[in-house]
Amino acid sequence: MPRVVRCALIQAANVAPADAPLDLVKRAMLEKHEHYIADAASRGSQLTCLQEIFYGPYFCAEQQTRWYEFTEPIPDGPTIKHMQELARKHRMALIVPIYEVEQQGIFYNTAAVLDPQGNYLGKYRKTHIPHVAPGFWEKFYFRPGNLGYPVFDLGFARIGVYICYDRHFPEGARALGLSGAEIVFNPSATVAGLSEHLWKIEQPAHAVANGYFIGAINRVGVEAPWNIGEFYGSSYFCDPRGQIVAQASRDRDEVLTADLDLDMIAEVRKTWQFFRDRRPDMYGALTSA
Repeated sequence: MPRVVRCALIQAANVAPADAPLDLVKRAMLEKHEHYIADAASRGSQLTCLQEIFYGPYFCAEQQTRWYEFTEPIPDGPTIKHMQELARKHRMALIVPIYEVEQQGIFYNTAAVLDPQGNYLGKYRKTHIPHVAPGFWEKFYFRPGNLGYPVFDLGFARIGVYICYDRHFPEGARALGLSGAEIVFNPSATVAGLSEHLWKIEQPAHAVANGYFIGAINRVGVEAPWNIGEFYGSSYFCDPRGQIVAQASRDRDEVLTADLDLDMIAEVRKTWQFFRDRRPDMYGALTSA
């Protein structure tokens, strides 16, 4: 019997003005996403992933300590607790990226993973932190992740998470494949002109090199007052052959769903024996440089 998993990606524009009270900013995006999560569930999604720090704007366009108050603990903060309720309600696994506080002054860009019963399975912390002009000042806000590259077993699929800038680094993508990930999700926030050319190259290449599916998410819209560029959406699912099998628009909110046949992984890996033929004994220079 084929192992087909229906998944969803949610791309959405920010709602409240960035200079509004932070609780209002967060509440507006939470309410918006509740509707889209219900939409994904109505389409039969078993697993839905939200965009990078989904509950507000991409505030890394500036360097202001005000945004430190946007953090929450995982899993005991209000947003993850609420998302656990939604996962149970809809009987749907959720990947929920938020701004995490571990202790005062120690913050991470993190995605929590919840199963369809609302159980908290664990989290991934963004490993590679950019500090790139114009307007991607992430080292001001986040410590580099320290949890490695965990794979989460949902019963019906084994999944991994990469976050945004991570996608430019193939090493973690390989680690996820070697650890058994069948679908890797990459919630992102990136603008036209900076990385759009790479958007459809790097992640299909990871899918091919590692023989798994990828769900890549990008937000939409231009966010004032920073106006660093257009978040161009174009979220997509990619199969282990590197083919984009479903893609969202570049300029509007959208819930993108796709059926992923996990049996394709074995079929592709029987043809391309990349895991068999790799030579880790020759790769020492990669960790000694």
